[in-house]
Amino acid sequence: MSDAVASLPDSPDGTIRPAQSVVTERPWIRWLLIAVALTFLALFLVLPLITVFAQALAKGWGAYLAAFTEPDAQSAIRLTLTVAAIAVPFNLVFGVAAAWAIAKFEFRGKNLLVTLIDLPFSVSPVVSGLIYVLVFGSRGLFGPVLLEHDIQIIFAVPGIVLATVFVTFPFVARQLIPLMQEQGTTEEEAALTLGASGWHAFRTVTLPNIRWGLLYAVLLCNARAMGEFGAVSVVSGHIRGLTNTLPLHVEILYNEYNFVASFAVASLLAGLALVTLVIKSLLEWRYADDIAAGTRRH
Repeated sequence: MSDAVASLPDSPDGTIRPAQSVVTERPWIRWLLIAVALTFLALFLVLPLITVFAQALAKGWGAYLAAFTEPDAQSAIRLTLTVAAIAVPFNLVFGVAAAWAIAKFEFRGKNLLVTLIDLPFSVSPVVSGLIYVLVFGSRGLFGPVLLEHDIQIIFAVPGIVLATVFVTFPFVARQLIPLMQEQGTTEEEAALTLGASGWHAFRTVTLPNIRWGLLYAVLLCNARAMGEFGAVSVVSGHIRGLTNTLPLHVEILYNEYNFVASFAVASLLAGLALVTLVIKSLLEWRYADDIAAGTRRH
């Protein structure tokens, strides 16, 4: 690569003249880098997506739609939507509360709280699922007590919800913390000085300022909740029609060599991912400044 940086000679009056050129690259280098990037995108993103939809439609629309009318598939869809409907609002409340506390107040243990919020990013989803088995399983820490009261968490919906909440709860908090920190506390303090209550200041000042960053975070959280496989696979038990979410249902169909149905269900997940990507891109384009503040420090 070659650098063509112009010198900045002094003018007769002692001022510095602006640069006449900037760092440039040879055209062939730029085109080579673009070609490499496009090749990687085609091989690892576009081609797999095309393959998924092609395999799903290999036997026509009739076989494709039949994959979703099967009782097990409908149960997996319902369970996936149910788990996301529970996990995302929970993480929304937790994320806003944690971000508010960390960004607006100083307290002992603040750094520890931030570290704990980041924990699911560093722990394997399979390990997190195994931890729930060791805690709530029949031979786990609370297993005997749960069995005594006929409460089942592992291999049931509660365990799936807990595992999904664990792997997704950093998304909202980590998006909002730097956004709220950058906004500071000036506006909220002004509202409180004028007689507003804490809740009124949050509802009329803080929430409007973070609304697009919050929507962006919820979108990412929902996408992860609906597509989670590792942690859910450990705690679900793979009970068909009862504890299988869409990703688990795809695995079962594929292992049974039912490729059309497997890719059909996979195409539904891929479609949801594409819709999420489109909405995410629209938000980034329309509200780039608000969202950038939340991602700048990640």
